[in-house]
Amino acid sequence: MSQQLPSTDHPVSPDGPRRPRLLVFDVNETLSDMAPMADRFAEVGASPLLARSWFAGVLRDGFALTVNGVNPSFADVASASLHTVLGGESLDRGVDEAVDHVMGGLGSLGLHADVVPGVEALAGSGIRLVTLSNGATSIAQRLLEESGIADRFERLLSVEQAGIWKPARAAYAYALQECGVEPMDAMLVASHPWDTDGAQRAGLASAWINRGGGAFPAMFQPPSIEAASLTDLEERLR
Repeated sequence: MSQQLPSTDHPVSPDGPRRPRLLVFDVNETLSDMAPMADRFAEVGASPLLARSWFAGVLRDGFALTVNGVNPSFADVASASLHTVLGGESLDRGVDEAVDHVMGGLGSLGLHADVVPGVEALAGSGIRLVTLSNGATSIAQRLLEESGIADRFERLLSVEQAGIWKPARAAYAYALQECGVEPMDAMLVASHPWDTDGAQRAGLASAWINRGGGAFPAMFQPPSIEAASLTDLEERLR
């Protein structure tokens, strides 16, 4: 049974979603700044432009396996994809060593500049905060602990425990069940349109963090809120 929570039935705007009791944060790219991964590719002799296409391929392959009932670890998919991507490059070392070097970059990423002040403000507003990542909880834990905001999050959740990757409906349902919150009282926060779309189809509200200022893809359901940063999101929810 869902736990009883204080009422927060105040909409963020006359026509907008009601104020959420729970914010569910994506981690990779939404909280973590993955731009330094391009340097990792360059350091092994590969084109730094491969970083973005490699990460997109990791998501694609993870989604494909999810559709077929497989729940792979993010690290396994990322490593396998790297072997394929780097195998066609003129590297300054062996492929296995190059893969290890690039993968090591995932464990040393930092946060976007707006994350710490945004999380502090959101936590101070009384909204509960958790993470839900397609990656391991250890990545989120390191990121948040090193930045001094780990204690602002009550739970660090992963699809490893959910048994299925986002944007499958069951992944979001797992987070809600763990937190004792109904879909209408939760909001997914992500920089990925596929993630906000998946959350909305699962009954949650969503906030798209659009740091780059691009257009939202028309084939997805529009987010409940579009914000330029986490600090902007806090102001809109206020």
